[in-house]
Amino acid sequence: MFVTFEGSEGSGKSTQIVLLANELRRQGYDVLTTREPGGTAIGEQVRTCLHDVANQQMTSATEVLLYSASRAQLVKEIIRPALASNRIVLSDRYADSTLAYQGYGRQLDIETLKIITNFATGGLQPDLSIFLDVNVRKGLERREVGGDELNRMDLQAIAFYDRVRTGYLNMAAEDPDRWRIVEANRSVEAIHGDVKGVVERCLATKFA
Repeated sequence: MFVTFEGSEGSGKSTQIVLLANELRRQGYDVLTTREPGGTAIGEQVRTCLHDVANQQMTSATEVLLYSASRAQLVKEIIRPALASNRIVLSDRYADSTLAYQGYGRQLDIETLKIITNFATGGLQPDLSIFLDVNVRKGLERREVGGDELNRMDLQAIAFYDRVRTGYLNMAAEDPDRWRIVEANRSVEAIHGDVKGVVERCLATKFA
């Protein structure tokens, strides 16, 4: 089963993936965790380029193609082999991030982005996508308080992040069978409880 976590800055994706992976392993599942951009040796090099605050001159088109290049490598090298071995794959971001950030956020053409994304992924879609919905301003505050290193994508105007959140909500509304929205303006424990329940229900359905 392929599960992706989506959300804007400070939504807690990385924390929730670790908690969920530990819980699923405790239950006896074989779990692989990965992230975008990155997840492979090549992808991590691309990640460094994308996140370097020195690269402020990067165009939106370049940004899309670099994210897609990292994704193509991740799908081919890591995700598809893991799924073929009946492992559960948990990914911190996936293709929907491109539609949310470069489509809604950068306001690039959504249909063009879907074509690029489909090429990069070979049409691989998650079984379940969890959107951790956090207040945009609260999420950015969490990033600052947590002491996380700022990257190039953290340096956008509030309006950009508002558009990203709207994009995620629109995608979830368009494909309710795949998406689940988890309210993320709460404690780590409360969010984990909801995430765990969502994934366990999906597992029960998939393997019934």
